[in-house]
Amino acid sequence: MSGFPSDLNLHSIQMENVTKVTMFILTGFTDDFEVQIFLFLLFLAIYLFTLVGNLGLVILVIGDSRLHNPMYYFLSVLSFLDACYSSVVTPKMLVNFLAENKAISYVGCAVQMLLFVTFGTTECFLLAAMAYDRYVAIYNPLLYSVSMSPRVYVPLIVASYVGGILHASVHTVATFSLSFCASNEIRHVFCDIPPLLAISCSDTHTNQLLLFYLVGSIEIVTILTVLISYGFILLAIRKIHSAAGRRKVFSTCGSHLTGVSIYHGTILFTYVRPSSSYALDHDMIASTFYTIVIPMLNPIVYSLRNKDVKEAMKKLVKIDS
Repeated sequence: MSGFPSDLNLHSIQMENVTKVTMFILTGFTDDFEVQIFLFLLFLAIYLFTLVGNLGLVILVIGDSRLHNPMYYFLSVLSFLDACYSSVVTPKMLVNFLAENKAISYVGCAVQMLLFVTFGTTECFLLAAMAYDRYVAIYNPLLYSVSMSPRVYVPLIVASYVGGILHASVHTVATFSLSFCASNEIRHVFCDIPPLLAISCSDTHTNQLLLFYLVGSIEIVTILTVLISYGFILLAIRKIHSAAGRRKVFSTCGSHLTGVSIYHGTILFTYVRPSSSYALDHDMIASTFYTIVIPMLNPIVYSLRNKDVKEAMKKLVKIDS
């Protein structure tokens, strides 16, 4: 009988510990104010460049009739996606660099995760679709307009977004079904999955498996699509006898392969690993790179090596002047 009250006390303490978290604290990179000011200016410049570069590319594709083909439609969708992708994370991060209160609401955190996983996954599928588009254009250029008609490329774009939304919904529901009771401090600059799992007091084994297998499956499917497409492209290049024709193919495909390699490399490093090997500080840098830095690099990678885009930019500058 003497142990009965203590059991009640223990139960009440446990109930207090699982009080529902209503907000999270994003601890960020550092507490050093001077470093925070430097990071604020750096990421503000990156963000502005990202918006100008990506939205400028979208306007260029819409406004120049020479860019009205599936390749550039895919590129404009990718640019719009990158602008949205960066906007989900960067503004809140910039505010937190200067604010003492680095809180984000429970719902705000869930929405941020849903959006950035949606855009990130959509980009994976879209990059694979762009590789298929390049294969169709190079392997049989005479039938390109028929093989890649709006009935083909529009469903590919829509399917990329649907796949992104479904994947994000699974992870968001699974993550925010957990209990958060030990701490509400997220060692990150935004609401990413691994740091949220790290502060949960629930069993996260199922979440870790979901993360590993779903992200792994998407990576395998999209990377295989890219590799198979480029395998056929290499076969097609062997049939091109002119040096100028080969250079044009390498220039177009080189930009896409560069973007794919950087993007998938950081995703594999961040997510497709055993949970025991997660190092949150390293993961924060890697996920910041593919969420904020890569969207800035994409307009450079896809524009500077593309003759049509450069010509369209020159034409636009002449009209403005």
